[in-house]
Amino acid sequence: MSASFLHERRAGVLLHPTSLPSGRLDEDADRWLDLLAQAGLGVWQMLPLGVPQKDLSPYQCLSAFALNHALFDTTAPAAVEQEDFEAWQRSQRHWLTDFAHFMVIRQEQQCAPWYAWPEGLRLRDPDTMNAFVEVHAAAIDDVCLQQYLYHRRWHEIRELARDRDVLLFGDMPIFIAYDSADIWANPDQFLLNDDHEPEFVAGVPPDYFSETGQRWGNPHFDWEQMELEDFSWWMQRFAHHFDCFDIVRIDHFRGLEGVWMIPESSPTAIDGFWQKTPGDALLTTLSRRIGELSLVAEDLGIITPEVTALRKKFGLPGMAVLQFGFDAFDDNPHKPKNIHTDTVVYTGTHDNDTTLGWYLSLEADVQAHVREMLGMSEEQDIVDTLIDTAFETQACLAIVPMQDFLHLDGDSRMNKPGTVEDNWRWKFDWEQIPAGFTTAVKQRLALCGRTGDKKL
Repeated sequence: MSASFLHERRAGVLLHPTSLPSGRLDEDADRWLDLLAQAGLGVWQMLPLGVPQKDLSPYQCLSAFALNHALFDTTAPAAVEQEDFEAWQRSQRHWLTDFAHFMVIRQEQQCAPWYAWPEGLRLRDPDTMNAFVEVHAAAIDDVCLQQYLYHRRWHEIRELARDRDVLLFGDMPIFIAYDSADIWANPDQFLLNDDHEPEFVAGVPPDYFSETGQRWGNPHFDWEQMELEDFSWWMQRFAHHFDCFDIVRIDHFRGLEGVWMIPESSPTAIDGFWQKTPGDALLTTLSRRIGELSLVAEDLGIITPEVTALRKKFGLPGMAVLQFGFDAFDDNPHKPKNIHTDTVVYTGTHDNDTTLGWYLSLEADVQAHVREMLGMSEEQDIVDTLIDTAFETQACLAIVPMQDFLHLDGDSRMNKPGTVEDNWRWKFDWEQIPAGFTTAVKQRLALCGRTGDKKL
């Protein structure tokens, strides 16, 4: 069953909460939702909300379920109804206690990864764990309480968004970080040896972007074991994301059809091989349990017909990025004329340069080619033109990074893939919002029929 948002023409903004002026889900988030509603922007897309590791990437988190403490005001006292807190704890027992143990041990171990902990803690020896919990019970309870408060605040934001007819669009990385509570607590769900070390790691093979491919280092799932358990871990993960968001993007969707298996000992991705995964069975189980799948498939890069067939079987929209649409190939799926209704179109993503930064980086002849393809006059602005082009496509949903709405150059990009320095840090300031912004955007959306009330 296709998701309801596929049948509406909406537009939205890509902005991670860390890019709010405060960097937190505080009153700035409330003000942000007001801005979106006033502008007629019916979707707020963000990156994963988990606890990042030291490089701040939200795609390598310490838990698939916990919320990042840095997003919340932890100084203001908050009243807690003990009965509500205990009920929430019971509903989250599949991850919460393990995460609390993980975080307290990690703090005691000077933030060392779990696979470097003493053996008893690393392998979760029952006697060792019981002794640790007895000594650190108060700290463990505090982690649980803080997560309760974060989730409570997040659901306040969900209610504010519903009141303003704004859909929250989240992101779910397909793979799990090796240094995470999920792998430490559930080693049987992953391809690990007896010492809980990965036998193979994830990545993608060599292509025209990289001669050696990409070696991400995430352990692979034990799909055989997961299927025997009716994908219970995945069902809990999806349930968590649908509790937090109206729409969820599956990052690296092609991994549900097949994954690139890199021997852990290999320093690059060259020596890997493809292995099929039971994504069809997983999505069938999910569809049987919840019905409508409000999912978006991140299907960028080299995508096989089998991956496309899997996406279409379950009625999931794919992605198109306009910055990728200016080559000489007429069948390029990122060209505006090739973008269909079952697509979420972007001017650029968090991994792209800003539209202005991208355009300025092009050679003069390529800039001329871009302008010609877009039918631009000399007076027209490249950023506004690309935004309007996204709005005018047939895509069910058009998403524009906030940096593009603000006409910012490459100094304001969110992430530069392949680097670990100075990423994930960009913030805007309220003073950057030009006068008349909401009125102008709302008028542009009305002209393109992207007000959320026009059905496809």
